[in-house]
Amino acid sequence: MKPIILGSSSPFRKALLDKLQLEFSTDSPDIDETPMKDEQPKDMVLRLAKAKAEAIAERHPQSIIIASDQCATLDGKIIGKPGDHASAVEQLKAASGRAVTFYTSLCVMDSALQKQEVTVVPYHVYFRQLTDVQIERYLEKEEPYNCAGSFKSEGLGISLFERLEGDDPNTLIGLPLIQLIDMLENFGVDVL
Repeated sequence: MKPIILGSSSPFRKALLDKLQLEFSTDSPDIDETPMKDEQPKDMVLRLAKAKAEAIAERHPQSIIIASDQCATLDGKIIGKPGDHASAVEQLKAASGRAVTFYTSLCVMDSALQKQEVTVVPYHVYFRQLTDVQIERYLEKEEPYNCAGSFKSEGLGISLFERLEGDDPNTLIGLPLIQLIDMLENFGVDVL
């Protein structure tokens, strides 16, 4: 079987892929992730997943590459990683009582054959009405400044939500495993 390479430096994606109990290694694609002018969120994450897979394929020419990208949107506009406390407060206030949609792309590529499959999986997060005190308490406890949308759903972030809607809860964390299993099978990799 060809080696499997996860094209990501994300500890969250690595932990998700670990659930499938496959042997794999990781390699960071180090690509320019700047959005293009007027690029739609779905188009951006699709482009970036492909670019990540192709960058990794150059270094691993006989492998199965898994790459992914994700963005959060509010009213169709991308909301990125806040980076600091003030930006996180602003993001959570804007999301309070509203829905944030995450688009997570997935690209599986056989680098030897230069064959790839791609998909984009949406996931909707409906926020509770949040008070300023709740937002401050949450940010103080979890400091999600490197997370799109300013929360960690796998942690205390779950307390911010009214409900979640999507086919695969792993999608929200960054790797749609249900779709990945199907795509890997198309490349001759059986999880079970």
